[in-house]
Amino acid sequence: MTSEVRIIGLKGPADIMPGVDLAAMIVEAAEDRGLSFSSGDILVVTQKVVSKAEGQLVDLHTVSPSPFAEQIARAQKKDPRLVEVVLRETKRVVKMDQRVIIVETRHGFVCANAGVDESNVAGEGTVALLPVDADLSARRLRQAIRDLTGIELAVIISDTLARPWREGFVNVAIGVAGLEPLKDYRGMPDTEGRMLQATTLAVADELASAAELVMGKLDRIPVAVIRGYSYTPGEGTATQLVRPPEKDLFR
Repeated sequence: MTSEVRIIGLKGPADIMPGVDLAAMIVEAAEDRGLSFSSGDILVVTQKVVSKAEGQLVDLHTVSPSPFAEQIARAQKKDPRLVEVVLRETKRVVKMDQRVIIVETRHGFVCANAGVDESNVAGEGTVALLPVDADLSARRLRQAIRDLTGIELAVIISDTLARPWREGFVNVAIGVAGLEPLKDYRGMPDTEGRMLQATTLAVADELASAAELVMGKLDRIPVAVIRGYSYTPGEGTATQLVRPPEKDLFR
């Protein structure tokens, strides 16, 4: 059991341009902080910088909304161009109410506006999309940092999601590389000797949420290093965190 965990924030540049070498930027930010990566570190990177580096940006001035998007925009009092972008990223509309559009994205995530976001994006009318494949993005970033430093670490790409029944937002893992995202306690005895039947912890989500404590939303700290947590190395993915339809009681 981990008895102490350290979380170190790494500042980023004022803005991330498409095509930037994100791994080199992170290594440089660590050096500026006087930090050397160690085997077993976990690197948590916000979705926004990954999306920017990968060019997952859309200029709303180039978007022509469909009649369906126009209809939804009128009902929800939203920009029809934004609604059109959301629909393009959507597999299934789950619910629309109170100016919120809840959808299932092409990735399988259920979230507001398909993860399409205007915050912390330079340029009037520019929005960021989720990475096309955040697990693949995490694997590529992990390999690139290994190539630069020779260090084996794990990578989590995080994004901010709301939670049913609870106020406030938390960061969760939408991309994972180098660790198992779930810790399964089923079949193990609890402290009273009773066998656990249902306890499976989403450790990748817990790590992403913990990292946000040093990142903030306004401080230009898009990367955090978590050190001291004894995770299970593996080829896990964030898609393992998405509950399959047959187990989802709310579909």
